[in-house]
Amino acid sequence: MTGRRRFLLGLGALAGVGAGASQAQSGYDRQILAADTDAAIENASLREWAAAKGLVYGAATQEYMLSSNPQFASSFVRECAMLVPEDELKWKSLRPSPNRFDFTRSDRLAQFAKTHNLLFRGHTLLWHARLPSWFKSTVNHRNARQIMLEHITKVAGHYAGQMHSWDVVNEAVFPEDGRSDSLRITPWLRFLGSDYLDIAFRAAFAADPQALLVYNDYGMEYDTPKDEAKRTAVLKLLERLRSQGTPVQALGIQAHLWGGETRFNPSQLRAFLKDVASLGLKILITELDVTDKHLPSDIHLRDRLVAGVYQDYLSVVLDEPAVIAVITWGLSDRYTWLSQKQARRDGGAVRPLPLDANMRRKEAWKAIARAFKQATPL
Repeated sequence: MTGRRRFLLGLGALAGVGAGASQAQSGYDRQILAADTDAAIENASLREWAAAKGLVYGAATQEYMLSSNPQFASSFVRECAMLVPEDELKWKSLRPSPNRFDFTRSDRLAQFAKTHNLLFRGHTLLWHARLPSWFKSTVNHRNARQIMLEHITKVAGHYAGQMHSWDVVNEAVFPEDGRSDSLRITPWLRFLGSDYLDIAFRAAFAADPQALLVYNDYGMEYDTPKDEAKRTAVLKLLERLRSQGTPVQALGIQAHLWGGETRFNPSQLRAFLKDVASLGLKILITELDVTDKHLPSDIHLRDRLVAGVYQDYLSVVLDEPAVIAVITWGLSDRYTWLSQKQARRDGGAVRPLPLDANMRRKEAWKAIARAFKQATPL
């Protein structure tokens, strides 16, 4: 098997779904074709629409959400083929002291994924944020390499053979910091130099050679000088890593999108994706959601605008054969980081995800389903 399909790890495609679908067009209203009635779209789940085209659809979640809300857990199993721990595998959650790891909550998520035949994806082995309180007083130039290698070896090794993919390094590029290589000035960079990325990927590969190893970052979607600088820097980083034999195998594009943002250039994004693919890398959309902070208060209008952003973005992204997965950063509006980080000024509930707070499918769900349906199968 080639292309996207060899990463499905046994997922079965839905027979007949998507047959004869038209190519994606620009603009959400133009996507609602006569043959695409709500009933026709809703006769399958997002995981099934994706699998029919050789793609994986999944979502991030937290252990308490699944354990405390049976309706949400049922919806997650119905819609998703992949589970991503939103918080449980970050350093602060996983490593309460320098010498102790606590896999309790992440193991529960791993068991949930296994029980329901979901792929399990790791986020994240190395990041400058969400570090434990002991980190600043404990880690220094002398021991940083040892502590980092111990962490990656222990965590990736704990789940060896169970992970579809790992975000090995998260958000290492930040041109605003002013370095010639555009790397973010993080503790890892200060203690270990720019080689820390290579060290991290090699350690992850040694601990779990079966997992797809991903570099993950944000801010690459729009036609702005800032996003262009980020795309250029990320591409240069990937080129450097590949040239020195670093086992980076995929780029994760977070895709935290904005409702109402007009600076979206499809041809520009297609060119970037093609450049990434030319390096022999796969691409995952890893944290997709749409902020509705500046959209109208009318829910019906707002939902359609959010859906339009999903449709327009995915119609471009899914044209690239190197894209193998689409993961939303949450599944239901009941549980989204945007409720706190991007609260609406009118005090209304945010609605950035495929399902509403009561687990009902929204226009965003339909837009994602249509994008999968219209994607070219590989």
